[in-house]
Amino acid sequence: MAAWAAAARAEETVAVPRSRPRVVKRERRVTGGVFWIGIVATLLAGVVATNVAVLRLNMKLDSLGRERAALRAQNAELSSQLSTAASAPLIQRLAAKRLGWVQATSDQTTYFNLHP
Repeated sequence: MAAWAAAARAEETVAVPRSRPRVVKRERRVTGGVFWIGIVATLLAGVVATNVAVLRLNMKLDSLGRERAALRAQNAELSSQLSTAASAPLIQRLAAKRLGWVQATSDQTTYFNLHP
């Protein structure tokens, strides 16, 4: 046993002294946390503002779509009225009623020959 004790003492003297691990003190920086909170809050505010802008644009787009549909329906109605007003029988009736005009008969019609 004495040999073991002597060997253990010899190892202790030969052993390389261990360096203690460094203890790094980390200071809690309040300013760093506040900075990141501010950055995140700004980004969230930007996202909310973007969503609100998109919602407003969608509402405007929907309103314009309804207005376009109404204008197309109005154009179709006006086109129908125009074609009805421009029809030959209606014009003939109005000419006969208001102006007293009648359609010419075949014996009242004269044709010119343009090619000699």
